[in-house]
Amino acid sequence: MKLHLVSLGCAKNLVDSELMLGRLMKAGWTNTQNPGKADIIIVNTCSFIESAVNESIDTILSLARFKHDGVCRRLIVVGCLPERFREKIVNSLPEVDLFLGTGAFEKIVQAVDGSLNATNCFLPDPDSIPFRRQEAPRIRSDSHMAYLKIAEGCSRRCTYCIIPKLRGKQKSRCPEDIVDEARYLISSGVKELVLVAQDTTCYGMDLYPPVSLSRVLKSISEISERMWIRFLYGHPESIEDSVIRTISRHRNICSYFDIPIQHSSDSVLKKMGRNYTSDNLRKLFDKIRSSVSDAALRTTVIVGFPGETDKDFEKLLTFVKDVCFDHLGVFIYSDSKDLRSHRLSDHIPESVAKDRYDRLMSCQLKISLENNQKHIGNVYDVLVEEATEKNLFNGRTFFQAPEVDGITYIHSKQLEIGSFVGVRIADAFEYDLTGDVA
Repeated sequence: MKLHLVSLGCAKNLVDSELMLGRLMKAGWTNTQNPGKADIIIVNTCSFIESAVNESIDTILSLARFKHDGVCRRLIVVGCLPERFREKIVNSLPEVDLFLGTGAFEKIVQAVDGSLNATNCFLPDPDSIPFRRQEAPRIRSDSHMAYLKIAEGCSRRCTYCIIPKLRGKQKSRCPEDIVDEARYLISSGVKELVLVAQDTTCYGMDLYPPVSLSRVLKSISEISERMWIRFLYGHPESIEDSVIRTISRHRNICSYFDIPIQHSSDSVLKKMGRNYTSDNLRKLFDKIRSSVSDAALRTTVIVGFPGETDKDFEKLLTFVKDVCFDHLGVFIYSDSKDLRSHRLSDHIPESVAKDRYDRLMSCQLKISLENNQKHIGNVYDVLVEEATEKNLFNGRTFFQAPEVDGITYIHSKQLEIGSFVGVRIADAFEYDLTGDVA
């Protein structure tokens, strides 16, 4: 029997999808990339913002046709979309045979073989599910890079964010289990481990006794020197000085700081439920750059948040120019009735929010180009990821995270995929670099 699984959304969702595939293949199922030949189709959905909801629904409807045009017997939708909209979604998507919430991933085998005791929806409390063990089977989508989930859920209450409702409160894995999985992944050929959670730098604060992220980073770094470690989804309130020091002291931990700030206007931050100020942020980024000489800074921000005035936006624009982030992601505020921010006054017209988005992206485009041009002539280790055409490969430096940043093109006749190679940067573009083997 064959199945086809589509994973939407973030890296954390991808880990869930890889674990579901692992369980299913252990149970005897075969994975196929052709949905037309699949007996079972599974869609692991995202519903973080409106565009993600729309993408999930479009994907479901697109795949539903294989119940008529292919051999599909059951279409199963899992993850954040059913968790957010719950039983209401059943009538909206009659094409779907079964919906599983975020607390039901471990029941995927029973859902597929029809033995799960559920009708249309199975939505157990995400907080009632124990964290998986390292030995859980997993089918990775990449041979040389792997995301390593170190915690689940989030205990913060940002007014614009639905994640605590979808994933429950923060639940950190025990450090020994994380290190064991890291050791296994490295032994299987992984050259880059990317630590992820909803609030990665808050890892371990819910354990007793508390465990710091710096301890986990240090333990993983000691497994092998010839690999990279990085983390994504940090938080300005939870990143500790010990994490900065640990990164500065270990060459195989990428000097890469992904810390979404969401905004820099104090009044907007307060409405967002973010408990820091613009001054706090400036001091944090100054500290990182003074402690780690080659630090790369990445952040994400939201424009068009309810009550964001022209003055608030200008503060954000000035802040971005002053800090000169190496990488910047911009989102337009996504409203929904189940968000606390929906009840705020002075919602911003879509046209105004889009104009602010365009101005900020245009600003960052210039900053990114200037930052990249500083790399010309330098030699960096690059993780080779793909052969794009004859004598041309692409890969990433330590300051380029997978999927979210630019890439480095390498001119060479032959390179081994998944290997590190020294590359002298010859040219720079707004987001990408190009160079030759040094």
